[in-house]
Amino acid sequence: MKTLKIVFILFVLTSAGCISWVFAKSPFNDMPEGQYQLDLSHASIVWKVSHLGLSNYVARFADFDASINFDPNDISKSSVTATINPLSVQTAYPNADQKDFDKVLATDKSWFNGNKFTSITFTSRSIDMKSDKTGEMVGDLTFLGVTKPVTLNVIFNGAMQRQPFSGKPTMGFSANTTITRSEWGMSKYAPSIGDQVEVMIEGEFFKAD
Repeated sequence: MKTLKIVFILFVLTSAGCISWVFAKSPFNDMPEGQYQLDLSHASIVWKVSHLGLSNYVARFADFDASINFDPNDISKSSVTATINPLSVQTAYPNADQKDFDKVLATDKSWFNGNKFTSITFTSRSIDMKSDKTGEMVGDLTFLGVTKPVTLNVIFNGAMQRQPFSGKPTMGFSANTTITRSEWGMSKYAPSIGDQVEVMIEGEFFKAD
């Protein structure tokens, strides 16, 4: 019986060691150079806006993509591009599908006007590393046909030479920014519906083959 207990303990310790090894993280500058593609199963773009100053209304986009051209020798020389389908907006409005609430928000000329402006795009211009784990990314946001600069606050969550499920080099980030929607021409109901929109982004990027 004691022998079985010892074997079981050794098995647990060995397994724990393997798990620790598999999930080991790497410094970002040790990651391979090149193109990284967004893992759409581990990504989100969520935004929130004040409603009458009483609550924050939260919604998301369901259809988007992004990529990173990564330079490990000088991360500031890396670049990011992203595209969002405005017709993919999703809210938590009760019975949104039955009432066409999301569809109106996506297509109405006073809102996302997605039938005319079929994409929202972001192209980075600079990345300023503030620490090993944080940075500021400045880029051009094109929305409703208007292009203006925005600054994203980026957190570098971690990187793996070999992500245990995909087997590929993978990096993970969180980012947020706040835009003034009227600057892009979306001013309907402001300020009752807030002019300031907070955008929250999560994403994992894997090394493209």
